[in-house]
Amino acid sequence: MATMLPPPVVTKPAIPAHPSGPRIWYHAGSYPHLSLPDGRQEVVRSVLNITKPMQFGDFVWNDDGIPDGPVWVRIDLARQLLSVFRDGSEIGSAVILYGDHTKQTPLGTFSILEKRKDYHSRTYDAPMPYMLRLTNDGVAIHGSDVREGWATHGCIGVPLEFARLLFAIAHKGDLVVILPAERGAGKA
Repeated sequence: MATMLPPPVVTKPAIPAHPSGPRIWYHAGSYPHLSLPDGRQEVVRSVLNITKPMQFGDFVWNDDGIPDGPVWVRIDLARQLLSVFRDGSEIGSAVILYGDHTKQTPLGTFSILEKRKDYHSRTYDAPMPYMLRLTNDGVAIHGSDVREGWATHGCIGVPLEFARLLFAIAHKGDLVVILPAERGAGKA
């Protein structure tokens, strides 16, 4: 199973080309690279220009003008944020729920193992709409009521509409990276 690894870092300087509007584009030739726990690096061509702090239940989704391409997900437990990238551009970001100390969310690099639109957990007798399974023991990304003070049994809970959008573009085998909550000040 996954182990705790250091968070990814930008490995080369990035100069934004257009810091206003719904998206920040980086200049070709100076794209930032995110180092992943498994040693891979992902190029970032653009990020969403989120101009105010997001609260529990908030998300942003904007894939206008972003071509089809590989999809991967970055989950930052320290900031309680999930980011979706397609073809090197961030297209979605959401405030998340994750496991508490009694049932922690695993860390590391995963692949989506299964997709089920209308899944219901037999273990917890709970709906898990738009489920994207990450582990064989049931950890998944799924639609949840994302509220302050709540936690999951190790899953990543995202707002329902965000879960629907992610489910529509995600495929079995897509990369998901989960980074630790222990750095910085903890939960955001």
